Amino acid sequence: MSNLFDPIKIGDLSLKNRIILAPLTRCRANYERVPNQLMAEYYAKRSEFGLLITEATSVELQGVGYPRTPGIWSDQQLHAWSKITDAVHNKGGLIFLQLWHVGRISDSIYTNSTPVAPSAVKPNARISLIRPEKYFETPRELRQNEIKDIVISFQKAAQNAKKAGFDGVEIHGANGYLLDQFLQSSTNLRNDEYGGSLTKRLKFPLEVTDAVIDVWGSGRVGYHIAPRCDAHDMKDENPIETFSALVSELSKRKIAFICAREHQAQDSIGAKLRKLFDGVYIANEGFTKESAEKIISDGNADAVAFGKLSISNPDLVKKFAENIPLEQPNPKTFYGENKYLFNQAEPMPSQGFYESDKLGYTTY
Repeated sequence: MSNLFDPIKIGDLSLKNRIILAPLTRCRANYERVPNQLMAEYYAKRSEFGLLITEATSVELQGVGYPRTPGIWSDQQLHAWSKITDAVHNKGGLIFLQLWHVGRISDSIYTNSTPVAPSAVKPNARISLIRPEKYFETPRELRQNEIKDIVISFQKAAQNAKKAGFDGVEIHGANGYLLDQFLQSSTNLRNDEYGGSLTKRLKFPLEVTDAVIDVWGSGRVGYHIAPRCDAHDMKDENPIETFSALVSELSKRKIAFICAREHQAQDSIGAKLRKLFDGVYIANEGFTKESAEKIISDGNADAVAFGKLSISNPDLVKKFAENIPLEQPNPKTFYGENKYLFNQAEPMPSQGFYESDKLGYTTY
């Protein structure tokens, strides 16, 4: 039997297998950021995965950076999410909510305000899913009292997630979003208590982690990292030192898991990070069944999260178990309808088409 089907204890929870649903942005909530029945059906269909991690979900309006991504700051959003957790639990599944703030990876078209960041460093990239194409603008540096307010927003979002019936939460600290911006040296140029030395760059991510642990307990909290520094114009002067320090601090807090988006290559640092973490280490990005089995058997991960293959194969667990050929996702149809796409070369898929579950996108 494949080691992917070995049960595993993650924090306070016992999982039936080591096949994890990676957080996948689908842009399927409504324009008020409220989840819907289509999303409930989507997650319920994947309840055989050992653990579902939801699409990235904004903790406040200022933290939004894509069309039709859900939030968890309002009562309306909370109640809508509760229908999704009920649908998953009714099928015997476990589901964590991913908590998200995009920081500088936003635009005033979504928030009617200038994006915020640890420092006023502009990403050298174009904004996703807006046409005609436009580049990111220079963000506004956050004041210290605003940083404290965002920590509170994460904590409130964690409370709302508990009220909505989730089994835990994952903090999105990866892919060039706000927590990652504070962590990495190219985007954090502050000279106060939140920037400069590595210890100070760690301060905000760890304050968020501690605030969320206060709500859930460490055994129901995960953390998402991207140690390649390869998204949204990110760069760190010493990734091994930076991420080793972060992982070591997260291990001290005894959180349930770290999920690392890092495709396998000769320069991968995941094996080194794994040795620093006492919890469950989940590998992610570009894995097949065979490569997932290998990284687990080699001891460099405890479980594997699957992204795009999970979209086109809601029955991925069954197909892995029975060696059934997989459906491949269609990259041209990754997103739902988007009113911010003007003059697009190709029309967006119809409602009926994107309900087919043969599309998907891993947020980065």
